[in-house]
Amino acid sequence: MRESLAGLGFGDPGFGRNLGFGAAALGNLYRPMDEATAQATLQAAYDSGARYFDTAPHYGLGLSESRIGAWLGGGVVREDLVLSSKVGRVLEPNAGFAGELDDEGFAVPAATRRRWDPSDAGIRSSIESTLERLGSDYLDIVFLHDPDAYDLESGIVQGLPVLEKLRAEGLVQAIGVGTNSTGAAAECVRRADLDLVMLAGRYTLLEQPAAAELLPLCMERSVGIVNVGVYNSGLLASAVVPGNANYNYEPAPAHVLERARALAAVAAEFDTDLPTAAVQFAMRHPGIVSVMLGASTPEQARVNATRAHARVDEGLWDALAQRRLLNGALAIR
Repeated sequence: MRESLAGLGFGDPGFGRNLGFGAAALGNLYRPMDEATAQATLQAAYDSGARYFDTAPHYGLGLSESRIGAWLGGGVVREDLVLSSKVGRVLEPNAGFAGELDDEGFAVPAATRRRWDPSDAGIRSSIESTLERLGSDYLDIVFLHDPDAYDLESGIVQGLPVLEKLRAEGLVQAIGVGTNSTGAAAECVRRADLDLVMLAGRYTLLEQPAAAELLPLCMERSVGIVNVGVYNSGLLASAVVPGNANYNYEPAPAHVLERARALAAVAAEFDTDLPTAAVQFAMRHPGIVSVMLGASTPEQARVNATRAHARVDEGLWDALAQRRLLNGALAIR
């Protein structure tokens, strides 16, 4: 493991940094969250042992970062935490704002807008604004956010060298890229000196496309994986898979629902449930340094911790492999 990651606590058998708290919901993802619930959810995650918290300007046009800042201002010891945020989307005033809500999934007024900017000036300005919202003097980790959604090549040739420079200057300890594309992540790992990849939904109990190329590449280059989206947009989040479950942020097709229900049935045979099995599987690969779980209520934050601490019969993975619901090589830890 890279010295930069070990210095942040990744790889330590201690629970706090290996289970992270993903703060997208604090930005009013899909629906409003009141301030009291936001603060209570953060505190519940902390009280349950989480010490790695991830956010982004994208989440609620800065609202998620501001809510974490308010929480930090309540007396949390900043040095006890690892904080990461993201760059590449610069927030700027929306000159045409007329009271409408954000159109990228967050229930917040669209008084600002996002602009793709992986330049040195854009990234440094984004970090300064993030630090102001967080009320912190520093970030531990910075990720380039979804470059493949905008311009992967400019993200690689402009944005990632800026992050390397920030790390060399000592302004951040670790850098990485966040994406839901294994191909984009692999290209970034090949062409830049990264510490981390934050990968969304591509190494889960349901599907593991990252296992073919990305995970071996990251292992070879000592790049850690922060595994996010491990419930596949909610599909694996309930013990009983509902008919209206989402997959990749859209209604799940019939064959995907069928596979999820088959996974749930096998998990039940081993006295566990689907979401617990999903969390446990997401932590198994040696290249994964943290699993990031979100929560929109204090109870969800506590349940996340319970699932992360749960003991699952190792025979489950072999049974899934035997029934062709899991690659047999991935059943071995």
